[in-house]
Amino acid sequence: MEGGVRVRPHERFPGVYWVELDDEKRLSTRNLAPGRTVYDERIVKQDGIEYRLWDPYRSKLSAFIMKGGREISVKPGYRILYLGAGTGTTVSHVSDIVGESGRVYSVEFSARAMRVLLDNLCKYRRNVYPILADARIPERYPIPKSGMDGVYCDVAQPEQAKILVENSEIYLKKKGLAMIALKARSIDVTKPPSQVFEEEIKILEEKGFKTIQMLKLDPYDKDHAMVVGVWNP
Repeated sequence: MEGGVRVRPHERFPGVYWVELDDEKRLSTRNLAPGRTVYDERIVKQDGIEYRLWDPYRSKLSAFIMKGGREISVKPGYRILYLGAGTGTTVSHVSDIVGESGRVYSVEFSARAMRVLLDNLCKYRRNVYPILADARIPERYPIPKSGMDGVYCDVAQPEQAKILVENSEIYLKKKGLAMIALKARSIDVTKPPSQVFEEEIKILEEKGFKTIQMLKLDPYDKDHAMVVGVWNP
């Protein structure tokens, strides 16, 4: 232990760690690119190993874990299809978790965000594969069909559930896990968020997903919910 920092594995999720620091317990992942940060996150060390603090206000996956999530679609060694990679905040932690034996196929529509992803992550993380593409047209991705162990979907589009289903039909293994961060205001601003979440979950279940858990992400993200499901069409 260095500098009063105590790091221990998360009790539920391999590749995720608790850091006890400044009388607080915070999430972290082991840094796959030692010496480098992605979004100015704090790095702590224990026994010469670097851990990156994982901010739940910057990452919906972190928020889900902090809120008591029971299962996630990201595990060591997994091949992950990540929809809505952005500039790579959460992608970087997914990269840490899957490790050198895993892969993160990172789909992003914005060329500007992709440039940041390339410069900030892909140069230093060999397990992140950037894909500049529209998640609404998954058949155009330049990657092998089927065989993904998990899907993580965080796209600001009106038909979020439909996008996840269409991607899963092509790429996700049967009985594979998927997570979707539902943004109520991106889907329909005229309806209460709870109604939006129910309607999107219904679409997922009608198309082949069995819902494992749904959690609202406040106070970390207002009007957002995370849904975890098993793909069994």
